[in-house]
Amino acid sequence: MAGTAVAVMHVSHLARKPGRPPLYIQCTLMGHQMISTTEQAFMDAVSRLAYCNPFLPERITHEQAALGPAFVEGGKPWNVHPDRAGVDVNLTRLMERAEPLVAKLGARMREGARPREAERQQYEDLALFVLYYRYLPRFRHPVTDASTDHAGGVASKPRPVAFYRQFVADARAFFDVPGVALPDDRELPHLFACFFQMRRAFDLIFSCIIGVSAPAVRLRAEVWQSIFTHDMRRYRRRLYDRMGDLTTLVTGPSGTGKELVASAIGRARYVAFDPDARRFTADAVGAFRAINLSALSPTLIESELFGHVRGSFTGAVADHVGWLEACPAEGAVFLDEIGDLDGSIQVKLLRVLQTRTFHRIGDTTPRVFEGKIIAATNRDLTAGMQAGRFRNDLYYRLCSDLIRTPSLGERLRDEPGELSDLVAHIIERQLGDTDDTLVDETLTWIDANLGRDYAWPGNIRELEQCVRNILIRGVYRPAGAAAGDTPGGGDDLTRSLACINAANLTADELVRRYCTLVYQQCGSYVETARRLGLDRRTVRARVGND
Repeated sequence: MAGTAVAVMHVSHLARKPGRPPLYIQCTLMGHQMISTTEQAFMDAVSRLAYCNPFLPERITHEQAALGPAFVEGGKPWNVHPDRAGVDVNLTRLMERAEPLVAKLGARMREGARPREAERQQYEDLALFVLYYRYLPRFRHPVTDASTDHAGGVASKPRPVAFYRQFVADARAFFDVPGVALPDDRELPHLFACFFQMRRAFDLIFSCIIGVSAPAVRLRAEVWQSIFTHDMRRYRRRLYDRMGDLTTLVTGPSGTGKELVASAIGRARYVAFDPDARRFTADAVGAFRAINLSALSPTLIESELFGHVRGSFTGAVADHVGWLEACPAEGAVFLDEIGDLDGSIQVKLLRVLQTRTFHRIGDTTPRVFEGKIIAATNRDLTAGMQAGRFRNDLYYRLCSDLIRTPSLGERLRDEPGELSDLVAHIIERQLGDTDDTLVDETLTWIDANLGRDYAWPGNIRELEQCVRNILIRGVYRPAGAAAGDTPGGGDDLTRSLACINAANLTADELVRRYCTLVYQQCGSYVETARRLGLDRRTVRARVGND
């Protein structure tokens, strides 16, 4: 997890003064002491590393710059699942250099050296980097036991965080030096809350988005930006408590994990820390609620969202608190299939996004929505607006933050080996543990019967059903296959359509496969040629090469 943002400023190398030795520079920070250009380059790289997006390859670039020859190549280490990542060798080496360096610089400032502004910022970045990673293991789940359940949504009472006092002591030891501003009683709890949010977000993103392909990597990076924006310095200073005002819209084909993306964003929201009680003020992980708009009637949707008062309609025998009212400031409401929302409710939702207020059904008392709205759809909302089914003004309120989930076909075309990772993850989640034998059995069946070029029109959801079918029955029959079809050789139509959907056939291959399919149906070269308007010899040549 090296590179998770903990500081904020990109500082250029200090200029070498004329007459100084080529391997050293004179720093005001060091007084009359000398600091090597290697150490200066390390500090500069750590400043950049500290606030970069940890899911982008730039993180690796900054690690390489900081460690130089000591950097250990690891292929795509930022794609490794956190539960299987083991010890990050590069992070260990970074800390081995950063901790003694920050101690040395702090001692020199206590001895009388005064830093310039750029040097002070680099020192603060280095100190924050060390402080974050020193407490990284303890930040894993310090709120509630329920925070480990990313799919639950049951809020729990936050429990005390025992190590906060030691965190404060270490922070003050780093910053209580001349020339460096000591964080006050408000800033330290806020820094503690930001650190926990970053750890929580990292774990949630990795647990919700599995894969090593470029589309999966980009998706993780985009989710990180949805939570923290692209400028974490600005986020930490000004935006951390304002992100609920920005709505996130997740688009993409059905079955690509839009709800998982929404869950990661909604459960990773900022939660303030109370230093007196030594508790976080809420459980953001449990304050996420999802509603599938396509599964409910307009009346039920309106009641679930806005609530109602007793007697407001037939069956309203008691007051009902809607999800918008129940959602705390740290929480989020996920509106799945927003493209199916009834026009009358679109108007009311637009008012919520514009004014943050709403009314219960049958009530005139205005109520305030304090949380965040996350919406998702697999529909083309642009076409919906053109057809008059979806309001333009609502769309432009929803799309302040857009994320598109890639199809499974896109991911596998970029990285075919991702199929193995996804199958292993599905099996692990189903059985509660890894089962390499079942993984091999599933992949072998897919290779023999569907082929690695199968388009997976149902995306991740279809792959999950495939794995479960093979687990139970040893076979999987894709949707659209005839009841008597034998998966594999007898289901050529499904396989060919899958290849067409995947757009990975040449024109020659497409003609050859289609000729073969028609020939299999009519059993005659002459009839096949008649149906296709081709010469019989051409058909025989095409089918014969299949």
